[in-house]
Amino acid sequence: MNSQPELPHSADNPLVKLQGSIERVTFHSESSGFCVLRINVKGYREVVTVIGSAASVTAGEYVECLGFWINDRQHGQQFKTTVLKIVAPTTLDGIEKYLGSGMVKGIGPHFAKKLVKAFGELVFDVIEQTPERLLELPGIGKKRQQRVSSAWCEQKVIREIMVFLQSHGVGTSRSVRIYKTYGEQAIEKVRENPYRLALDIHGIGFKTADALAQNLGIAPDSLIRAQAGVRHVLQEWSGEGHCAAVRSKLCDMAVKLLEIPAPIIDGAITAELSEGNLIAEINDQQEVIFLTPLYRAEVGCATHLLRLNQGHPPWGSIDVQKAIPWVEGQTGLTLSASQRTAIELVLKHKVAVITGGPGVGKTTLVNSILKILSAKHIHFGLCAPTGRAAKRLYESTGLEAKTVHRLLEFDPAVFAFKRNEEFQLEIDCLVIDEASMMDVVLMNQLLKAVPTTAALLIIGDVDQLPSVGPGAVLADIIDSGQIATVRLTEIFRQASTSKIITNAHRINQGQLPQSDHSQELSDFYCIYAETPEEIFAKLMQVVIERIPQRFKLHPVNDIQVLTPMNRGGLGARSLNIELQSRLNGQSEPKVTRYGSTYAPGDKVIQRINNYDKEVFNGDIGVILNVDLDESLLQIIFDERTVDYDFNELDEIALAYATSIHKAQGSEYPVVVIPMAMQHFMLLERNLLYTGVTRGKQLVVVIAQTKALAMAVKNQRSQRRITNLIPRLSQV
Repeated sequence: MNSQPELPHSADNPLVKLQGSIERVTFHSESSGFCVLRINVKGYREVVTVIGSAASVTAGEYVECLGFWINDRQHGQQFKTTVLKIVAPTTLDGIEKYLGSGMVKGIGPHFAKKLVKAFGELVFDVIEQTPERLLELPGIGKKRQQRVSSAWCEQKVIREIMVFLQSHGVGTSRSVRIYKTYGEQAIEKVRENPYRLALDIHGIGFKTADALAQNLGIAPDSLIRAQAGVRHVLQEWSGEGHCAAVRSKLCDMAVKLLEIPAPIIDGAITAELSEGNLIAEINDQQEVIFLTPLYRAEVGCATHLLRLNQGHPPWGSIDVQKAIPWVEGQTGLTLSASQRTAIELVLKHKVAVITGGPGVGKTTLVNSILKILSAKHIHFGLCAPTGRAAKRLYESTGLEAKTVHRLLEFDPAVFAFKRNEEFQLEIDCLVIDEASMMDVVLMNQLLKAVPTTAALLIIGDVDQLPSVGPGAVLADIIDSGQIATVRLTEIFRQASTSKIITNAHRINQGQLPQSDHSQELSDFYCIYAETPEEIFAKLMQVVIERIPQRFKLHPVNDIQVLTPMNRGGLGARSLNIELQSRLNGQSEPKVTRYGSTYAPGDKVIQRINNYDKEVFNGDIGVILNVDLDESLLQIIFDERTVDYDFNELDEIALAYATSIHKAQGSEYPVVVIPMAMQHFMLLERNLLYTGVTRGKQLVVVIAQTKALAMAVKNQRSQRRITNLIPRLSQV
């Protein structure tokens, strides 16, 4: 029997009021607010399905709805609201369910029962107005009482922010972050200048802030919008690695984004320049525009490199003819002619660069140099941009190595490094490994903390992808010709048996990698497929069955899928959802936030630097525990357990698959790389080379033939716009 079509409210179908407690939230969109709720309504025998819109809803809450009944073809009878208001529940059962829903941190189902039993209907007043009465309950200490009352107040303000955002057509999923950034003045600050959201809040883009601004009545062609738009465009451009943009190009990009006339945009650029937010400079006879912090960082990098490159090395002069046989005796290794020349060059210079691919003896060379200098009682500082790279540096040298952030002693309280030009590092020589990952901002922070008397040794593979952040620091230093540079190219005999290493060098020389078709186990395989669908199917089979069975390796702990991009069927997001469901789908309990679901055993990656937690962009961990009572998720990063509030889960993402960019500086036992023509915008030699060199024991490339050939052939499509080379050359 067909149900009646939906009837809008009319004289025959009047607006009515319903009240009740939410039994279940069937669906709720954090971005649009649309929700489907199952509600217990007094006087109704069955649970009522209510559809409407609310900034935030939680099971156990009490709602007042104004609306009308409809008969949906698919779902039967529903109550469609025109107004849906969340009110405090009035029944003891409702109050208990509401408090126990996990919405207020520190109150789980067990504690909610205690509270309601002790204070009955007055419980909300007690928490809000006389929270000290909570101490009357057995087992409640001062610490927990303070946690509950502050969580309650916080929740209240967050609610207000949600309602404000939603009433202006903006999704509410970032409300907690907005509250944490601006505190109780959040609504006031956002009203004043909604564009600050895009600058200050991780996860809110310019488009969201712009929609809010227009809703608040800011004119589309206003100067405040044009200035915010120009800065946003330049920030997006720096997100692609550039330190600056040609003024005419910046103007064109902003006109396209904002759809307002070029003269207004040009006026906005001039206004931003006069306010000091942007800086202009001539580069190759063109006016280029920098974001001020990037300009300062680039000038700083050049100034400090030139400063450190003056004077004599702290170890004085060393007789290389004696030092080399001595160090060979110490290590039991015979150095090649190219390594001997490299040692001689480094020992003569105060600042030097060592670059080269895998298997060319960088580690042996660095260790030999460090041994020679240790004999001269040189005090080292060793660092790398990521935790994993620092750990490898320690393993290969036996000397303490730290991340750059740890070495510079980041202080979250003042959001700055303790080590700087005023309070420099107490070292004679700084060694930076994986320097291709160093962006211009971090490099400037590091160099300013190095004393003028100290030496500097920069190590990295310049053929890898440049840093995720802006600049091409390692390449620019080498290309400037101002800093002594050693480029190692000779593959050593023991490394030449590794197909990973020989193929990495083939790729770097523009040749296709070679796959091993013998029955012997190899460390490198190319598997070809005709279509993206076939790549997907083969990838699943390789990760879930073939590698674990044939190589006795763990599909989650040992295998890392590295893909050129995040979006699309072979992007990190799609692959993660599929791999999660096949490898860890049964794990409980689950929590869903910001569009992703997590459970114990899931592999995750940190997406932004969090200095409080000492977890940084690109760190990979495994979820240990999900605590629904405390709204807490625990992740193990390199044997260290870190707590995340559920509201902080936009900082992480699943990591069964990650982008190749995110894998810089890391190594994994096994790497599996899909390459399809749908990735064609990103198919470049240094991308494939970086992906392949992340694998230690095994690399499997699953590709369309044309896509692999394109990746090998394409070299840096677009040089990053930086001004570091001319700055270094101004001697």
